[in-house]
Amino acid sequence: MNRRRTLFTVATLTAAATLTLSACGGNDKDKAPDDKISGAETGAGDSATPSTSASEVAAGDRPEITLPADLKLTFEGAKTGDAVKDAVLADNEQRMRAVDAAITGTDAKGEALAYYNTGKALEAALDWVGQFEKAGATMTGEARYYDRTVTLKGKTSAVLTFCADESKGFSKDKKTGKVAKTPVTKDSYVFYNTRLDKNGEGVWQTSQIISTRGASPCQP
Repeated sequence: MNRRRTLFTVATLTAAATLTLSACGGNDKDKAPDDKISGAETGAGDSATPSTSASEVAAGDRPEITLPADLKLTFEGAKTGDAVKDAVLADNEQRMRAVDAAITGTDAKGEALAYYNTGKALEAALDWVGQFEKAGATMTGEARYYDRTVTLKGKTSAVLTFCADESKGFSKDKKTGKVAKTPVTKDSYVFYNTRLDKNGEGVWQTSQIISTRGASPCQP
């Protein structure tokens, strides 16, 4: 793929719409978060366009994010002992949850999606949500995020890398409820390289995101 997602990758987008539980996909190993990113989460139809921009929601009124009972996300290493790094990790967690909430329909207006994403990452997220909608699919199962490392780049910018275990996450047909289970392979594990920028309301928004599916550092 030449366009990529943060919460789920398109392994295959066939007539059967087999989608994997991933935020974005591809193998752009040589790119860094400062590079121009085009990803699986880019561009979306009107139905996926957020109705509320991040600037319209005050930091004290963060959008509530809920996920369906059959979808579980686990985030390891939330506390580093550094308040700024912990804030970056917390907002990244909410970003990943926001994308999945938009896909599963618990945030149909995309309020949280716009709140925690900006720039290329927002374009990618909207496109990713649109692909699920077009395929008539949602997601189910579990995803685990681990080995999360924050590197601060000044007071308002940070780079966050982390791994995702998507071996228990699957796409599900909205109409039939049929789950498209796929075998566990090395591609079930994804390495993410993201950039976050702190906006005027104090929210660490994801602005760029790159993923490498099957990356060796994330293998069990």
